[in-house]
Amino acid sequence: MAEKLVASHSSLTLADADQIIDEALKLRLKHHLLPLAVVVLDSGGHVVSFKREDGCGILRHDIAIGKAWASLGMGMPTRHIRDRLANRPTFQAALSAASGGRFIPTPGGVLIVNEQGSAIGAVGISGDASDKDEYCAIEAIKLVGFVAEPPMPAENWNDGQL
Repeated sequence: MAEKLVASHSSLTLADADQIIDEALKLRLKHHLLPLAVVVLDSGGHVVSFKREDGCGILRHDIAIGKAWASLGMGMPTRHIRDRLANRPTFQAALSAASGGRFIPTPGGVLIVNEQGSAIGAVGISGDASDKDEYCAIEAIKLVGFVAEPPMPAENWNDGQL
């Protein structure tokens, strides 16, 4: 009797992940932002899709993953992590150690939430000022039809400079 292969199921499809990335890159162009590295992780923290634009530094990949990973790991967007842990550097260092260095608590890590209110993945973006990275993630998630957490970018998202 032949063995039957069973397909694995991801919380987020490759088509949706690719569409989120493509929308984020369109937003970058529209707003004349610096080149971006964009990653989409599923709810288990696995990379579903990744793109890095020409002109990005080589650390941008790891930073984008660290932002998405931190968001999933703590169950909140990285802007909230930054704000809540601002006065707790020892705990931030412990989280970085516990995650094998995959913990970047700066804006740009955004949860992807489905209609039932469950986080099914996260987007991490690095390349420009953190609030600009976060803006692209939030708006791209919404353009594809999911809910972003946080639902709105920082009020002055376009003011930051690198």
